[in-house]
Amino acid sequence: MKKNRRGQKKRTILWVIMVGFWTFILAVIFSLVTQLLLKNLQSVLISFILLILVIFIGIFFDIIGTAITAADEKPFHSKAAKKIYGAKKGIYLVRNAEQVANFCNDVIGDISGIVSGSIGAMIIISLAVGVQEPGEIYLSIIMAGVVSAITVGGKAYGKSLAINNSIEIVLAAARIITTLEKALFWKNTKRRRIKGDH
Repeated sequence: MKKNRRGQKKRTILWVIMVGFWTFILAVIFSLVTQLLLKNLQSVLISFILLILVIFIGIFFDIIGTAITAADEKPFHSKAAKKIYGAKKGIYLVRNAEQVANFCNDVIGDISGIVSGSIGAMIIISLAVGVQEPGEIYLSIIMAGVVSAITVGGKAYGKSLAINNSIEIVLAAARIITTLEKALFWKNTKRRRIKGDH
């Protein structure tokens, strides 16, 4: 029992460290990419489209995270027995629902929240050129309201969608992950073969 508890504690600590590390890396990458895009974009409309895109990335991952926590493992076993593509990965995702949901809902969700906030601030700066102080305050309030309304409303709708269609959403996510893994594995094996030939 003590060994199991110690092992579980170690796994939890390692998971927390790994999540913290990847959150930092992804936040830096997301921020750098958006900042570079915004510096090169002169159009407020395109910046606003970028803002909506970042918000929807957060909502999309929130839907996946919620679906995984809501999904039951049994249907994936029957699908795996029928050799349905992505079913085995679906079992893995459901079994590791806590970690996967933490990554999707918290890590990606928080990063998209930070990035959308910085994009919103950049849009306000662009719009506030030549606007006096009260107008600038109103602009920032409206932008905060728009970002919050889209984020909260989108996530509320997404959660309902995820709970009612959890199996289909998890299977779709599992198929995407399986396809990506196969593509990466194929590239790695091809490189090894080429190296082996030499």
